[in-house]
Amino acid sequence: MRLDVTALLVLLLAGPVSAKSLEIFFIDVEGGQSTLIVTAAGQSLLIDAGYNARGGRDPDRILAAIREAHIDRIDYLLVTHFHNDHVGGVPELASRIPIGMFIDYGMPLGTDRMATGAFRAYEPVRNQYPHLQPRPGDRLPLKGVDADIVSASGTVLSKPLRGAGRTNAACEGFQDQPEDGTENFRSIGMRLRFGAFRFVDLGDLSGNTLAELVCPRNLLGEAAVYLIAHHGNYDSNVPAVVAALRPQVAIMNNGVTKGGAPEAFATLRRQTGLDLWQLHASRNRGVENSDDAFIANVDEGSTAYWIKLTASDDGSFTVVNNRTGFAKRYLPAGKRNRPDRQVN
Repeated sequence: MRLDVTALLVLLLAGPVSAKSLEIFFIDVEGGQSTLIVTAAGQSLLIDAGYNARGGRDPDRILAAIREAHIDRIDYLLVTHFHNDHVGGVPELASRIPIGMFIDYGMPLGTDRMATGAFRAYEPVRNQYPHLQPRPGDRLPLKGVDADIVSASGTVLSKPLRGAGRTNAACEGFQDQPEDGTENFRSIGMRLRFGAFRFVDLGDLSGNTLAELVCPRNLLGEAAVYLIAHHGNYDSNVPAVVAALRPQVAIMNNGVTKGGAPEAFATLRRQTGLDLWQLHASRNRGVENSDDAFIANVDEGSTAYWIKLTASDDGSFTVVNNRTGFAKRYLPAGKRNRPDRQVN
């Protein structure tokens, strides 16, 4: 039997292992999104599926993560919005693995050509499956976790999630930021809670719609892990969001040059106690990338290493860089983290 050194390291770092764990794979689709969540109950939720074409590159990468997670189906496929870097890979993926239910906000407005073209290929596939169209305040039917929808179709929560609702002092410096006129502002956003662990994914929300979730009141509460909205582009650089969530870890699903705006990096660097993990080293001028250990891919786009997170219901979690084997364990907020360790 072959010993997986990275898996062994994670176990050693974690100490006593909870009988329940949640896994999240942040899959490299070159500046799009694809995030695989496997719950402690064994259910799977895939958020977005990357691009189409490219020789089936993104479905291949997703299926590799699925095999690593030891599952053989996708119970729920959530499409945050209808841009090709999020929904393009769905038709091919659906031809290669069983899917239980599709989740999205219905259909695009029709004024965004990027969305209408991608939706044309996606809709006939979706029509073959059960379909759920959630609204802000709804909860997805996953077992053992609370997956709360916080935004959809251009609207956000009308009241705070449980435990949230405090006035956010960081909103005082917020300047008006109109959305970019595409479907981004209609993205489905979600907060997932597993015991004391919280994860936030807001798709490609940007500008004023993104800010509405935390200004003037923080409707989301705090979260241990934040998947940075819109790949860390300039229009999702709302410092009040990071101040409200107070994450221990932020994940940037950027590409070599896509996303990863210098101002987004600067905002994250100013947040005390935050580790930034990147799917790619950014080649954008003026950025300050994280240390190599926290970056999954460092070439021009040929590799596809993922970032894997394993969380316990006590709020502790471990993040592993699939490229290097580097792993870091995070204790629940307020407790001292153990030193970083690396597999050579």
